Amino acid sequence: MLKKIRDKIWNENSIQNKIKWIQVMMMIFILVMNLIIYQQINKTVQRIDAVFSSNVTVNELSEKLEQIQNSVYEYLNTKSSVALENYYRYEQEYREQIEKLNNVNMDSTVKMLEKNIRNMSETYLEKTDETVQAKRGRNVEKYRSSYEDETQLYQYIESYMYQLNNLRFHTNSENYQTLLKVMSAMEFMSIVIIIIVCMICLFVAVLLIRDMIGPLAGLSVAANKVAAGDFNVEFPEAAANDEVGIVTKAFHKMVESIKEYIEKQRVSMENEVRMKERELSMEAHLKDAQLKYLQAQINPHFLFNSLNAGAQLAAMEDAEKTGIFVERMADFFRYNVKKMQEDANLYEEIEAVDNYIYILNVRFAGDIHYEKIIDPDVENILVPSMILQPIVENAVTHGIRNQMDNAYITLRVERQENQLRITVKDNGIGMTQSQIQAVMAGNVQQTRKESDSTGIGMDNVIKRLQLYYKKEGLFSIYSEGLGKGTEVTILLPFTGGEQNVPDFDS
Repeated sequence: MLKKIRDKIWNENSIQNKIKWIQVMMMIFILVMNLIIYQQINKTVQRIDAVFSSNVTVNELSEKLEQIQNSVYEYLNTKSSVALENYYRYEQEYREQIEKLNNVNMDSTVKMLEKNIRNMSETYLEKTDETVQAKRGRNVEKYRSSYEDETQLYQYIESYMYQLNNLRFHTNSENYQTLLKVMSAMEFMSIVIIIIVCMICLFVAVLLIRDMIGPLAGLSVAANKVAAGDFNVEFPEAAANDEVGIVTKAFHKMVESIKEYIEKQRVSMENEVRMKERELSMEAHLKDAQLKYLQAQINPHFLFNSLNAGAQLAAMEDAEKTGIFVERMADFFRYNVKKMQEDANLYEEIEAVDNYIYILNVRFAGDIHYEKIIDPDVENILVPSMILQPIVENAVTHGIRNQMDNAYITLRVERQENQLRITVKDNGIGMTQSQIQAVMAGNVQQTRKESDSTGIGMDNVIKRLQLYYKKEGLFSIYSEGLGKGTEVTILLPFTGGEQNVPDFDS
């Protein structure tokens, strides 16, 4: 308990507040003990009240039984509505009271008497109801017979109640004497407890005051050593934030500052030399990075210019197909480099797919049957770049590569309310559910066999769509199983502005 006080309250207060806390704690402690003693005395008084309340309950039960009997008698003689209403009211109240009596067999004379009274009372109420109903039905013989049975049960119940009341009174008298002795013992114990509590509070107060004064002695010893020139002195622990703790921490910090000042002066020149070396190293790395950046810019432009020169050379030599192929290659790679960090219009994405399919058909002698179905007025929609070509490339690489003789790919773009639906479907080898789950989870790694691709995998497309539109569920894959083809669907909200776009041939 003392440790918790130190951690939560003691260490964060001034000496003046600590003295106040000691006084308040002692008063609260004494008050709590008095409340506990008062509560125990109050419980004992309540038990004394409960001792005689049982007799009061039996008397109330007897009075209610008599009221029922009198109201039935009055109704039989006068047949008044007031007497009937009184009967039903008294009967309901009496039923509620007898439900509080014991109803099970127990090894107690009092409890068995309660059980007998309850059972006979239920039979009695049945007879009274039978008497009233017979009177209302003008069945004279029946209500007279029922009334006689009812009166006999009434007398039996009264007799049992008298026995129960006498037995409870005898038992309660004994309990009352016992409780009086308990009260006397509690009075003596309360005086003893108050004395003990006062002694404990005084002892705790002495300990806490000593805990406040103790650090001062340690601080005076440390101050004398510092005055003699010994800066390696051990300072007393100052966990508290009171006046003594603040002075101790400040004195300790002052001594440490003097020691650190000498050390800082010694290493300052070394730090300056290291900083100059780092600056020279950073300048060298910066120049190297700038050189590599210029090389990265030169290489793509050199590739595009070389491809365009090849296309012009093919045109001069009347090699029209070769020229178209080289030109498509240049357009495809130029789009890849230009658009990877930009948004694109949908028609640019479709042109990239057209160029990619054309290049593949040249390589595979036109075996890929490509069909595109584009709704009007959607080509100017702004979308993330390089999202369609990787999907088509995946369909070729993993779907139809081994069955080029009858392979087809269908690209469909259509409006659906407030979103754009893009579908890429192939008739390739299909996918299992585990393969689909692996692709959607990004657990499929690119193999060496795919090293001639653009390097943009399905996982890249999925993540870029999620980041661009800040939502999930835009990308889905469907396949009925192996050998039944695959369908990839992208659902995109409408974004972007109007632009002049070319016409597309289906």
